[in-house]
Amino acid sequence: MKKQFNLLIAIVFALNFASIAQVEEQLKPEHLTVETFKEKIYNYEKNPDSWVFEGEFPCMIDFYADWCKPCKLIAPIMEELAVEYKGKINVYKVNTEQQRELSTLFGIKSIPSVLFIPMKGKPQMSTGALPKESFKQVIDEFLLEQKTN
Repeated sequence: MKKQFNLLIAIVFALNFASIAQVEEQLKPEHLTVETFKEKIYNYEKNPDSWVFEGEFPCMIDFYADWCKPCKLIAPIMEELAVEYKGKINVYKVNTEQQRELSTLFGIKSIPSVLFIPMKGKPQMSTGALPKESFKQVIDEFLLEQKTN
């Protein structure tokens, strides 16, 4: 009986751990390819002369490379922001080495570069490893249009 109880506890623990891992994976920033970028952000082939945002929520896109140390510094910040602003904004990542077309499209010359895209209006780019509070200020004031004191 004790073995069955221990087995039951182990199964419940494993299921909970798997569920937590799935939720955490869903909250991480989504990696964009050219195809998903055109679906979720901006189809530049369909609208070459004007910015037409395709998203459901304002978003931010982290342009990074795996070898970039400042990119690694802001990666956990991007993950935290994805959790904190879930349902308000989307957080995406673009690997500049794998998605050169997107890097060229936005003229990425320095990384990390973060593109902030509001629901209406033109996107804005920031370059460099900013502190979390700076990202939050841009999210609140530019993407969500909330006034902060």
